[in-house]
Amino acid sequence: MPNTAPESAMSSLVHVVVGIIRNIQGEVLIALRDQKKHQGGLWEFPGGKVEAGESVIEALKRELQEELGLELISSFPLLEVEHNYGDKLVRLDVWEVESFQGAASGKEGQPIKWVELEELQNYQFPEANIEIVTFLLEK
Repeated sequence: MPNTAPESAMSSLVHVVVGIIRNIQGEVLIALRDQKKHQGGLWEFPGGKVEAGESVIEALKRELQEELGLELISSFPLLEVEHNYGDKLVRLDVWEVESFQGAASGKEGQPIKWVELEELQNYQFPEANIEIVTFLLEK
């Protein structure tokens, strides 16, 4: 059966992988989105788009290296979130990073912060990330 969804709606789906990274104190790493990007000026969990032909785990490894200079050692899936912004539909594959090597730094010039779980509610996140924050606080 042919797909009858408008092509523009289909092409607006953005598949994103997200890493929940914790330090030994249990703080979670967040980064500030560039003002020029969609949802710019808001805090987010590190990650990025899954490229064509790339697995979710390959994308997570690449994004953590490019954005933060971290080498992913092990991780596991936490949850999946879909959110419609009107102009864009995003699917977030959220992974808990169990272990990594390196010291995190904003390799793309983005500010990063380690924050306690309870402090997450004091930061403004894109709407799609609210479900992640709620999940982490209830865990």
